[in-house]
Amino acid sequence: MNKRTLSLGVVILGVLLLVAFGSQLFFTLNPGERAVIFRPYSTGLDKENVFKPGFHVKAPWNSISIYNVKEQKREERMDVLDKNGLSINIDVSVRFNPTYDQIGYLHERFGSNYIDQLVVPEVRSTVRQVAGRYTAEEIYSTKRSEVEKAIIEESMESLHKNHIEMRALLIRSINLPAQIKQAIENKLKQEQEALAYRFKLEREKSEAERKKIEAEGIANYNTIVSRSLSENVLKQRGIQATLELAKSQNAKVIVVGSGKEGLPLILGNN
Repeated sequence: MNKRTLSLGVVILGVLLLVAFGSQLFFTLNPGERAVIFRPYSTGLDKENVFKPGFHVKAPWNSISIYNVKEQKREERMDVLDKNGLSINIDVSVRFNPTYDQIGYLHERFGSNYIDQLVVPEVRSTVRQVAGRYTAEEIYSTKRSEVEKAIIEESMESLHKNHIEMRALLIRSINLPAQIKQAIENKLKQEQEALAYRFKLEREKSEAERKKIEAEGIANYNTIVSRSLSENVLKQRGIQATLELAKSQNAKVIVVGSGKEGLPLILGNN
């Protein structure tokens, strides 16, 4: 067998191997995907090196695990118990994605079914723990924002420790037994009415106080003025007023004796 024939045989063998094992030698990752490799005959699971989108080559005996790292959403409805043991139905929605460069650790601990193995149980557990610290009334109305904040912060911390980035968590609805819900709403209504009545009383009290102060001010003013108006001052002001009237072009002044308190009388024809 000459070299040419041998080379041709090698090429043909290589082509046959590519056709037979091509799917095990090459793989492509699309945008929004990451992958980790498992080398059974050497280093095992490579947790540190994560394959990014693009074309890749691997040995046919090694296996890869591909993960969707796009943001995903799960909606969960659960029954929880409040501080007093009352059953409450809470409907939540959570958005998340795996931490890109920690896919290997996620794969080692939870595998590709991490949503049902990790995300859902952690969110459910956190909601139950937080709800157990509050009463139904607080969860439903008075401290609802505080409850939601606690669920978000504690869920985010728990998932982050397990290689999951939580983007958002929303409490879509909180449902109570009809009788409990009606009792809470009636109580809140009565409290609002009591607050409104208290405000009205405070406003009327303030107005009465204002009028009292105003009246006292007027009385004090009149007292001071009356003390300053002696008989001579009154006569002087009366004379000044009479002179001003006498200067009017439309009046003809006739002085007839004197009026009360010794002031002149002025008569006009207009």
